[in-house]
Amino acid sequence: MTTLVTEPNLPDPDGFYEQLIATHHGLSDAESALVNAKLVLLLANHVGDPAVLAQAMAAARHGVAVASRGSAPTHGESR
Repeated sequence: MTTLVTEPNLPDPDGFYEQLIATHHGLSDAESALVNAKLVLLLANHVGDPAVLAQAMAAARHGVAVASRGSAPTHGESR
């Protein structure tokens, strides 16, 4: 099993961040969300390893507050 790389691994992190922000320039919130979703799917396809992708999803979700649980279930969640 391959392990998710979480240490800094970009040769130019500031340059990447500038490109990422430029990618969203002039887009509505909905368009920006769509670009993010497409980017995630493209990069997931590139990674290809289900174990690494599961680690990445868990790491991305870690520490993110969940809104009120009294409302409707979120995607992939049942009551």
